[in-house]
Amino acid sequence: MINYEQLTKKIVQRAKKKGAKQAEAFLEVGRQSSCKVRDGEIEDLTQATSKGVGLRVITQDNRLGFAYTSDFEPSSLDAFVDRALQLAQTAAPDKLNGLPTAKELGKPGETGELYDPAVAELAGDWKIKAALEIEKAGKSVDPRIATFNNVGAGDYVAEVYMASSEGVSSGYAGTYVYLFGSPVASESGQLQTSYWIDYKRFLEDLDSPEEVGREAARRAVRMLGAKRVKSQQVPVIFDPMMASSFVGNVAAAADGNAIYKNSSIFVGKLGKRLAPESVTVLDDGLLERGLGTSPFDGEGVATRRTAILEKGVLRSYLYDSFTARKAKARTTGNASRGYNSLPHIGTNNLYMEPGQRAPEELIREVKNGFYVTAMLGRGADPVTGEYSRGANGLWIENGELAYPVQEVTVAGNLLQMLQDVDAIGSDLQFRGSAGAPTIRFKQMTVSGD
Repeated sequence: MINYEQLTKKIVQRAKKKGAKQAEAFLEVGRQSSCKVRDGEIEDLTQATSKGVGLRVITQDNRLGFAYTSDFEPSSLDAFVDRALQLAQTAAPDKLNGLPTAKELGKPGETGELYDPAVAELAGDWKIKAALEIEKAGKSVDPRIATFNNVGAGDYVAEVYMASSEGVSSGYAGTYVYLFGSPVASESGQLQTSYWIDYKRFLEDLDSPEEVGREAARRAVRMLGAKRVKSQQVPVIFDPMMASSFVGNVAAAADGNAIYKNSSIFVGKLGKRLAPESVTVLDDGLLERGLGTSPFDGEGVATRRTAILEKGVLRSYLYDSFTARKAKARTTGNASRGYNSLPHIGTNNLYMEPGQRAPEELIREVKNGFYVTAMLGRGADPVTGEYSRGANGLWIENGELAYPVQEVTVAGNLLQMLQDVDAIGSDLQFRGSAGAPTIRFKQMTVSGD
């Protein structure tokens, strides 16, 4: 058995011996398996392992070199270290190049358990049974569920190890398990698709296959008979899944690199009120059992809880160490990477804090409006804040979900949308590493006929 923590240390030591001023090795080992089924038959069954290590070196004259390999043979690793140093010699010097210092690295926080033996030891046929159960449960909801475009289950076990000349020497292991279903509902020649997914670190936290199948089917069936509506300005409610993508737009505008380049609507707004007091958006690398939880980020900096918006006030941008150095700021532990890439700014567990009210209450208070359950497009442009997405969902009449709507566009501006958040549900959901509750906006433009 290879001792991966020792291996990363040896790579760093070799790079230093060969003349690097600083060196950092980032190693990943993974095992994943997945199953897809269609109409009661296995369509795809995959099991794969992966491993690789990336090396970042900084030379005495501040040039940066980066190389990666999946060949762990000693002679290959020696050549790989040499290659990173050779690549550095061809790069332009930059006095801002450098690894996080011991002070910046900080002491890793308490993450709680990230590894579930129940996921790591799942029986080989678990995925097959789970996928078949999703499909069976979905079809039993309504005879109009004709088939599933996609249905499956999978698990992933990952290990990460890091060493750097500045004091990092650590590693951790984590597990992930997921279920998904995308059914097709059919009636009078109209087809409607939807999807549902659950994604967790621990098997005991995962929705049952039946729950995933039924919810996916329910979402598809309720869209049958969908039509367009007239263009109008109305209150708009995002369900938790759509709300989490909106929270992603907020984080993109708080990206420290975009701020430094003057290409975000959040430039110059630190400390200013952008939303009502009810709005708090957090990035938390230490969230218990979070999919994005880890003791350190992609360059060994201790992860932490960062308030982007706190009670409506813009409190922080997100930084990795290089961008922080450029901006004369401090890293927030938001360097994201794989072994085959240099670090870049990313999020850990990103979410909006829930409110106190049931989502049904938020709908009940709307006389005429739109409840959005699916969208196309990327959302807000972080430079201008312009927000425009194709949307499907359910029209609200007199406080009730009245009929399905499709092929309309929901438009607004990110800064205005933040100001217009007038109610937040109590139903915070994570279907990945980003989460949100139901959010209601006072007014947006719905473009249809």
